[in-house]
Amino acid sequence: MPPQTVDTDNLRQRIVTRLSRVIDPETGVDVLRMRLIEDLSVDEDGTVRYKFRPSSPLCPIAVTLALDIKRAVAEVEGVTRQEIEVIGYVGADELNALLRE
Repeated sequence: MPPQTVDTDNLRQRIVTRLSRVIDPETGVDVLRMRLIEDLSVDEDGTVRYKFRPSSPLCPIAVTLALDIKRAVAEVEGVTRQEIEVIGYVGADELNALLRE
C-alpha cells in the first residue's frame, strides 16, 4: 500500500489553530501572535517543520514553551513527525537536542 498523503493546507491550518491556543504564561498572549513560530511548513507525509524563536535570548521559560509547542503540534491528527529548530536563544543547542529525544 502506498503511504497516504495528507491535505497539507488543511493540516497546516489545523496546526495553526492548535498553536493559537499555546499561551506564553509571562504575557498571556499566544505563541503565534507573539511571532515565536517561524517558517511553518507541512509535507505530504505529515512531517511538520518550523522554527521556534523565544521572545528573548535569555527567555526563562523557553524550555517549557518549546515542549508545550511540540506537544500541541503532536496532538494534531495527521502529524507524523516534527522538526523543530530553536533559534535566537542562548541554550538553543541543548534545547534542540532535548527536543530531538
